[in-house]
Parts: sequence; structure tokens; C-alpha cells
Amino acid sequence: WPGVTWAAVATYPREQLYQEIAYIAYHFHWSIDDILDMEHEERHVWLREIARVNREINEARRR
Repeated sequence: WPGVTWAAVATYPREQLYQEIAYIAYHFHWSIDDILDMEHEERHVWLREIARVNREINEARRR
């Protein structure tokens, strides 16, 4: 994938990367290329944002 720093990917647990990609792709329907083009921190910002939105939805359903 263009823009991917493979040295960084090699040191990052592969299973965790797959989980992050699947989580973002599932919720936002973004392509694997778009997700892998993100820097690690940017990807984690989106992971946290998805989790926050899901928490708010779940809390609203319980009311």
C-alpha cells in the first residue's frame, strides 16, 4: 500500500492491526488502503471516536 511504512507495520502486532482495520472499515465503510494510509495516531483517533459514538448510542438505548 502506498504511504505505508512497512518497518512500523512489522513492529506493530499484526492481529491488532487487522482488528483496527476491521473496526474502522465496518463502521465507516472506508477502504483498507484509506485506513492504512493513516498514521498510527490518526487511526487511533478514529478508533476512539467510533467507540465514543457507540457508547453514546448504547447509553441512549438503555434510557
